[in-house]
Amino acid sequence: MDQEAVDEWRVSALRFLPVLLIVGGVAYDFLTPRDFAAIPFFTAAPLVAAPLYSLGGTLVTGASAVAATYAVHLRFGYRLDGDTLTETLTVITVAALAAFLNRVVRRGDQRLASQRVIAEAAQRAVLPEPEDRIGAFEIAVRYEAAQRDAFIGGDLYAVQDSPYGVRVIVGDVRGKGMGAVAAVAVLIGAFREAAEQEATLAAVARRLERALDREVTRRAGLDAFEGFTTAVLAELPHGDGVVRMVNRGHPPPLLLGPDGAVRPLPAAEPALPLGMGELGSWPDRVEQARFPEGGTLLLYTDGLSEARDRRGEFYDPAARLAGRAFRAPGVLLSALAEEVRRHCGGGTRDDMALLAVRRP
Repeated sequence: MDQEAVDEWRVSALRFLPVLLIVGGVAYDFLTPRDFAAIPFFTAAPLVAAPLYSLGGTLVTGASAVAATYAVHLRFGYRLDGDTLTETLTVITVAALAAFLNRVVRRGDQRLASQRVIAEAAQRAVLPEPEDRIGAFEIAVRYEAAQRDAFIGGDLYAVQDSPYGVRVIVGDVRGKGMGAVAAVAVLIGAFREAAEQEATLAAVARRLERALDREVTRRAGLDAFEGFTTAVLAELPHGDGVVRMVNRGHPPPLLLGPDGAVRPLPAAEPALPLGMGELGSWPDRVEQARFPEGGTLLLYTDGLSEARDRRGEFYDPAARLAGRAFRAPGVLLSALAEEVRRHCGGGTRDDMALLAVRRP
């Protein structure tokens, strides 16, 4: 059973808790002497119901708790003494408080739902899904947020067909929230334009560097551009059977062969991430590798390679994928996402962007 199914089972089980509290309180009061009161059970029931039920369900739970308080006193002959009146008024007060809390929780849920919709729309606008096939290449992408139901982050990907072949980028902005999304938007926009116009990947990388420099100047002091961006750019010429790459301080892509062999493609000479041009200027070196038929190129952010289990061990995609074959890029990415969730015990600490390109 995966973590999502476990969470759903837990929520379903919790919905029975208010009923169990009332039933348990009645049983406790009937099985113990009069000096033992079940008032904690009856006050807890509507409070537990408040975040789990609708307003109507919370009111019904509160009324049931009040009725149960009355019922247990019938055993000893109900009379309006001080203890009985105090207990009944206590349950009524807590039930009213539970109804108020229910309204507060529901309004908060509605605002959160609206924020999630807005965040998801923003993320999809910045990182639109590419076509499943461009030319002969099969393409799949996947974005996994570190926080459940969160969509905005600093990881990025883009795919662009061009006169020079299919060009892709996967990167990681060192930042979070809307500031990171602003940087992502700048990079994606610059990449799409440069990928169409520039003849080499090195020139594309320089355009991205200049785009970030302009934003640093225009938005001086903003958190959105305080950090840097690691990125790897790849170019897949149509029909040539090669892949060209420029790596700016990013985890190396993996080339998965049709026979299950996994070959990391690290940069021969390390380069600084984008946005660190003030530290020096080094020429971007385009490196080339053979891209065999049936092979798959996997690009990813460090949310994959730095995912840790409870013992602190990293997930090693090269070791985990060795000897395995996947019929499509989407199947590969789904398997990776599920394995990382299991490796981390249900959730990761960092966002994860995955992009896979298969050459049939």
